[in-house]
Amino acid sequence: MLKCEKGWLEGTKRVPSPNCNERPEGQAVSLLVIHNISLPPGEFGGGYVERFFSNDLPAEEHPFFEEIEGLQVSAHCFISREGEVTQFVPLHERAWHAGVSRFDGCEGCNDFSIGIELEGTDDIEYTQVQYQALVELTKSIQSEYPLITKQRIVGHSDIAPERKTDPGVAFDWEYYRANLPDN
Repeated sequence: MLKCEKGWLEGTKRVPSPNCNERPEGQAVSLLVIHNISLPPGEFGGGYVERFFSNDLPAEEHPFFEEIEGLQVSAHCFISREGEVTQFVPLHERAWHAGVSRFDGCEGCNDFSIGIELEGTDDIEYTQVQYQALVELTKSIQSEYPLITKQRIVGHSDIAPERKTDPGVAFDWEYYRANLPDN
């Protein structure tokens, strides 16, 4: 399990993102949201996700980058195809990952959630090392935030179904949940 100190998980690569802020006072963290991302779409590697979450994506390097230029988004963590975990936002802060969203009758999921991005697409299988890293990361997050039970781990598509489809049909929810503790 990864030890957490002041919101940062030990053993992860740290790339602080400016795209975060404080959660509302007294707001408990109680939801984990799984996403996917690849930049350019369908391509892996290249460091573009880090640059995107750092507001340093070179728009001139790909036509899609021009489309998303100026967007300010982040996630708490990103898991590469090789299983490397990069943390962008301390867990106790609000990352800008969910957008317009709703879960269990509550709007604005960024206020009470942690977001994890997997390098991938909706329809390309995720790697075994990604699942291993995701399970370890999830267990570490759950130890810090026990309100995040298996029932409160969702996909982006679950909280923004009109807008989002990730983590997609390629994500093996059954395998992932089977490797988490019952709570």
